[in-house]
Amino acid sequence: MRDVAAEFAKIKIVPVVKIDDVKDAVPLAEALVEGGLPCAEVTFRTEAAAEAIKNMKEAFPDMLVGAGTVLTCSQVDEAMEAGAEFIVSPGLNPKTVEYCQEKDIPVFPGVATASEIEKAMDLGLKAVKFFPAEVNGGIPAIRALSAPYFQMKFMPTGGVNPANVKDYLAVESIFACGGTWMVKDTLIREGNFEEIKRLTREAAELV
Repeated sequence: MRDVAAEFAKIKIVPVVKIDDVKDAVPLAEALVEGGLPCAEVTFRTEAAAEAIKNMKEAFPDMLVGAGTVLTCSQVDEAMEAGAEFIVSPGLNPKTVEYCQEKDIPVFPGVATASEIEKAMDLGLKAVKFFPAEVNGGIPAIRALSAPYFQMKFMPTGGVNPANVKDYLAVESIFACGGTWMVKDTLIREGNFEEIKRLTREAAELV
């Protein structure tokens, strides 16, 4: 099994993508790889998600591809069958986390409070998503929560952008950030993969 958290820590920015049409999966993956961020969290917010993951992995086997917005155990199965190498969820559902652990796939549930962090620690997790980051206090909140929960590492997502990503990554307890600005829905729908590649390269150069 790949050490996904360690790979996230090297890449620094995890593109969070929403794919409406599966035909966009491979050119999007190519833009991310060539732009310097060979990773994608494909959100399970569309019916194209699973097939998009499958096509990305087939076209770029070394690319780190996982599933986001995973809410149920059946979605975990669907994502894994498609080739997903990690699972991300917006909240912390112990049932889903434990199912991922049984299936031996890395899982990063979303947390925003001290109680949720303690629940994550009780489940044996050492790294979680902090979501939605800016709405829940951003960097000051993560710094405050990191004091008592120094064992936990965070991947803030939601409101992270080119203006603040370097500040987020400067926080010791943050190992990576999730971002959407380089993979905007409109750019994907327009098929503007050159612009996605340019924005991805800019993001990679930031960190």
